[in-house]
Amino acid sequence: QVQLVESGGGLVQPGGSLRLSCAASGSIFSIDYAAWYRQAPGNQRDLVATIRSGGRTNYANYADFVKGRFTISRDNAKNTVYLQMNSLKPDDTAVYYCNADLRLIATMASHDYWGQGTQVTVSS
Repeated sequence: QVQLVESGGGLVQPGGSLRLSCAASGSIFSIDYAAWYRQAPGNQRDLVATIRSGGRTNYANYADFVKGRFTISRDNAKNTVYLQMNSLKPDDTAVYYCNADLRLIATMASHDYWGQGTQVTVSS
């Protein structure tokens, strides 16, 4: 069964750091594209960061509200995408979701998957 599993959320004080992980499991050939979203209570789900492979180069993009604080990265050998979050603020409190286009070995076609989400709470 192909799935995305997030981990690494938790409670952190303002100014602190967390690293989220999104591990893709199952018969996967590659992660073609991945993104992190977040959703706070009562709010829409917002795009936080994206990463796309371009041969030997990864192309990352960030929402303005996290630029300079968050870094998205990937480990192809582990089929895992990370979100390093530094200088966290109370406004960063939300459920963080991983989204990825996974290319499956069985079909060599790419399909869209979502993780279950991980809670990040920034509070003193």
